[in-house]
Amino acid sequence: MTQANFDPTSLAAPGIAGLTPYQPGKPEGELAREYGVSDIVKLASNENPLGPSPRALAAAQEAVAGAHRYPDGGAWALRQHLAAVHDVAPECLIFGNGSNDVLDLVARAFLAPGRSAVFAEHAFAVYPIATRSAGAEAVVVPANPADHPQPFGHDLAAMAEAARRPGVAVMFVANPNNPTGTWVDGDAVAALLAAVPREVIVVLDEAYVEYALDVPGYVDGRRWLERHPNLVLTRSFSKAYGLAGLRVGYGIAHPAVADLMNRVRHPFNVNAAAQAAALAALEDEAHIARSVAENAAERGRLTTGLESLGLRVLPSAGNFVCARVGDAAAVNEALLRAGVIVRPVAGYGLPEWLRITVGRPGENDRLLAALADCRRGGLLGGC
Repeated sequence: MTQANFDPTSLAAPGIAGLTPYQPGKPEGELAREYGVSDIVKLASNENPLGPSPRALAAAQEAVAGAHRYPDGGAWALRQHLAAVHDVAPECLIFGNGSNDVLDLVARAFLAPGRSAVFAEHAFAVYPIATRSAGAEAVVVPANPADHPQPFGHDLAAMAEAARRPGVAVMFVANPNNPTGTWVDGDAVAALLAAVPREVIVVLDEAYVEYALDVPGYVDGRRWLERHPNLVLTRSFSKAYGLAGLRVGYGIAHPAVADLMNRVRHPFNVNAAAQAAALAALEDEAHIARSVAENAAERGRLTTGLESLGLRVLPSAGNFVCARVGDAAAVNEALLRAGVIVRPVAGYGLPEWLRITVGRPGENDRLLAALADCRRGGLLGGC
């Protein structure tokens, strides 16, 4: 057999061939090469536009000096600090190369052929990837209708019903949800946890929790950990803490659940610079407070600006908004040529929408000006 006619599709594990690779936001360098533009504004990947704490940067740089040594495989210092912050035992924590890695650990520990995972329509793209790569079936529950107070968000009652199907082993709930920005309130989460069988691991994905804590109705998932041993919380340092490039996330779970997840965790999956930076970022409370406060102010201003252009904007508790623009592919192309990178979400089943990260004031002004040009050119159709 020659390389020209070699097709490994039949050799792949079940579920792999049908997966679509995760598509990240377009890098600035790629846009510069393809379009020849400079002075680029990237509002595509929900990064913290303030960047990380200076203390986190200094800690990472110091840790790099020991790059010839393996990192602490158990993340002892970070583990002790987070255990104190969250008032949990250190053995309740699971660390990952970003929270995506922790989601994958859930799938590897609890999913297999013949089992299934429940998640919502328009939910984070890693859920189907983790589920199907484990050989399990994805049970996708339709999202709320467009006229719901949380349009295109999670229908938790329907998800609880789906969890009672034979073979369901895991449920993924993003709160707030990416890419819609919608959230579910504390009463709804409590009702879900009470309704889901204890044999189902419920993952409450709180990657954007820091941005949501002041949103009416939102409740930190730590409230339910002691009462529901089948609950896993996932958190990230990539968003509010500004450490997306270092990749560090963690989960909080019952010690027995955490133990099972740690059994499938790869050794040294969180590098030394990431551990040091995350620990320093936690200690710089002023920086995280500033990041959250500026995001809240700019999220409101950006939403108002988008709505003034005639666009529908979904309610958001994250550091991004989702706006209906009509021909999203055409609008996205026009924005790219203007040096503004946002995120089309057709792959999430929302072909008329763009997800826009909340940037600094000047960055948001650049976006709004570029969209105003699109409106003058007849491209916008999100009314």
